[in-house]
Amino acid sequence: MSNQKRTALALTAVLAGSLVLMAAPAAHAEVVDVNYQCETPIGPKGAVSPIDIKSVRSGNGYKLTMSFQKGVSSSPVELGKGAMNPSAVIEVGGAETGKVQVSGPANAEAIPANTPIKISDLSGTYTPKKSGKVTFTAGVLTIKALGTTTTCTPRNSPGPSLELDVEGAGGSGGSGGSTGGSTDGSTGGSTGGASGGGELPKTGPLDSAVALGTLGGTVLLTGAAGVLWLTRRGRRPTA
Repeated sequence: MSNQKRTALALTAVLAGSLVLMAAPAAHAEVVDVNYQCETPIGPKGAVSPIDIKSVRSGNGYKLTMSFQKGVSSSPVELGKGAMNPSAVIEVGGAETGKVQVSGPANAEAIPANTPIKISDLSGTYTPKKSGKVTFTAGVLTIKALGTTTTCTPRNSPGPSLELDVEGAGGSGGSGGSTGGSTDGSTGGSTGGASGGGELPKTGPLDSAVALGTLGGTVLLTGAAGVLWLTRRGRRPTA
């Protein structure tokens, strides 16, 4: 086979490997409508809120952030600044099952009476113990205010807001998370499992694609350099 054909075949193989790396799926996330039915001190209330769950690598685990795009309950009296404290549960399914407790800061501004209560972003840490595909679904929401507790339960069996490929403790870590449609807010935090180390950059689908594309480009350049070396070697004059 001529050197030109060897060069063409090698470059084709390297390009194909790069494209496979760029096409590899990272994670899946979507905003899910959750029908919360709340048991309040003054009777049942309910509302549908779009929920998304984001993830950020944090040490050996993932920092999860649960965002509410609409309020799910209201108060018959005004809630002063700092009077309302929210927390929730994220249901873990797939390769392993469990719950991640998430919490957030108290309300930064007063909430008028009979106004939908906007829940701040809730965050917590998930550390995988098993490897595989794991899903994260909105669970029970708890609102504490003025000495009372309101419990809101999803009634429409919502689907997962986030899906990740993870590796258990001791592994190198799975794919990162991805973001849904909400905006970032200030978050509190609670821990589900052992908490990780310092927070790393977000690893959403776009970030993963860029990382994979960079890796693919590195493979491409390395492969091309090898091909050029082989070609030049093949052209060396014989003694």
